[in-house]
Amino acid sequence: MAEPQRGPRARYREQTRAEIKEVALRQLADGGAGTLALTRIAKALGLSGPALYRYFASRDDLLNALIRDAYDDAAAAIGEAAARAQDRSPRERLRVLATAYRAWAVSEPHRYALIQGSPVPGYVAPDDTLERARAALGPFLPVFAGGSPGADAASMVDRMAAWLETDAGVGSWVAQYAPDAAEDVRASARALAGAVLAWAQLHGAVGLEVAGQFAGMGHDGETLLAAQSGMLADAFGLE
Repeated sequence: MAEPQRGPRARYREQTRAEIKEVALRQLADGGAGTLALTRIAKALGLSGPALYRYFASRDDLLNALIRDAYDDAAAAIGEAAARAQDRSPRERLRVLATAYRAWAVSEPHRYALIQGSPVPGYVAPDDTLERARAALGPFLPVFAGGSPGADAASMVDRMAAWLETDAGVGSWVAQYAPDAAEDVRASARALAGAVLAWAQLHGAVGLEVAGQFAGMGHDGETLLAAQSGMLADAFGLE
């Protein structure tokens, strides 16, 4: 069924919201989330303060929208990489996904910062960001489902098996991205363990790089991430 056409008022509202977010992103890029100010955004767009509040009720409401967009864009980049690599070996798919994650973060450092930690003190992200975060991490699940984790990863697999027993939503997440593993608790647990460990390693390396912490250390983010991906693949026996 075709979507109903939106009227001029709805299109104008959507366009104005997009313009507000664009100005907000420039503020983020220039000074971080702490410098985000609705009054400055309104002035840049030639709007009054009350007029801007018709589009975003508060600074946190605007942050919510920016964070949702960032997660969605990151998930799209990783999902596209997964589609390109679907016929490759699990080890190679892991490398491709890790590379896509890093490429997005390095190209969008101010947006990456929004989704990897609290952007401002006291901010509480909306509940739906959990599903968006899982969408970004989801393509990693099938990579690890068929692995053979060594002793170092065994305890993590056991912990994920316990998580599956207590949270039905986690099982649904695995079923969405790794349907072949969904009926096998151990395969699902391997998928989760690998994905969570991949996220931890990626965030550690990429977060340091985006923050400029590698300056003067004699290496680069791409080389480090490749090494980390290889070690994780070894830990899970990925071919």
